Amino acid sequence: MIPATSNLYKEESEMHRSIRLVVLGISLTVGSSTPIFADQPFPLKAKRILFLGDSITNSGHYVAWVETQVRLRDVQPMPQIIQVGLSSETCTGLSEPDHPFPRPDVHERLDRALAKVKPDVVVACYGMNDGIYYPFGKARFEAYQAGINKLVKKSHAAGAKVVLLTPPPFDPLPLRKKGKLRPDGAEKYAYFAIYENYDGVLKKYGQWIMAGNTKADMVIDVHTPVKNEVAKLRKKDPNFTLSGDGVHMNAKGHRIMGIAVAKAWGIKSVEPSPELLKVVTQRTTVLHDAWLSEIGHKRPGVRTGLPIDKAESQAQELEEKIQMLLKSKK
Repeated sequence: MIPATSNLYKEESEMHRSIRLVVLGISLTVGSSTPIFADQPFPLKAKRILFLGDSITNSGHYVAWVETQVRLRDVQPMPQIIQVGLSSETCTGLSEPDHPFPRPDVHERLDRALAKVKPDVVVACYGMNDGIYYPFGKARFEAYQAGINKLVKKSHAAGAKVVLLTPPPFDPLPLRKKGKLRPDGAEKYAYFAIYENYDGVLKKYGQWIMAGNTKADMVIDVHTPVKNEVAKLRKKDPNFTLSGDGVHMNAKGHRIMGIAVAKAWGIKSVEPSPELLKVVTQRTTVLHDAWLSEIGHKRPGVRTGLPIDKAESQAQELEEKIQMLLKSKK
């Protein structure tokens, strides 16, 4: 009888445990389309996510992809995503000698951005401009490390968690075909005369990020998936590239970046309707221009955005279109 009683107790215990798990699951998902698990990546729990970066972030395509995927996942409450990427920007304050103006330094505007946006999460992608298109140099690398660490420290002090992205790759093929690359030992380099092995510099910067050398709360490798995709497709077409100038990727390249970010946030990307992605991109662009102007910066030649209240009014109109598109998908 003892074994039978023991077996019965075991079966009842397992049944009760299953019931408790089901009840727990229900209690965690009521009022939310996405289950709120304790180990859910923290960006999906944020109220406001601020994206910082150079022209790659400024273009907005990978950010719009990430936001679209979060919306399709139906995360509730939906984090407010604001990207204020700025073309030419660095986290080092370095500029190549032939750059037409001093490159803007994110630290000139970081305090204002944190104070005005008040993000829970800061996502930063720097490195492409920080090596100033030269061969690897210890002083430039140390400036990059110091700039990233300062960004992380200030963001934490403002109460935000930090997600760091590696620099995406540089593709030398387009410029090599045009004879615009410069070999090791050249007198100087620039964004229009890039060191031929500059991607090796970016790879080192990215390896430092991924090795956990910062106090960032999450690090994401966007260099490897983009480079792997290029290598795969170049086997079929030796002239294939995702970037006409080697630096600024097309929409497909941004999509690969966005897929990597979404995956790190626990979201498997699905194909959105072109119209949904278009409207989300329009909305992020309106808010980008407005917040970029509101925060202020020192880069010349940037169009002035709408006042925040008018931009948010336009964004709300686009939000209504987004919600209609999302409902039509269900």
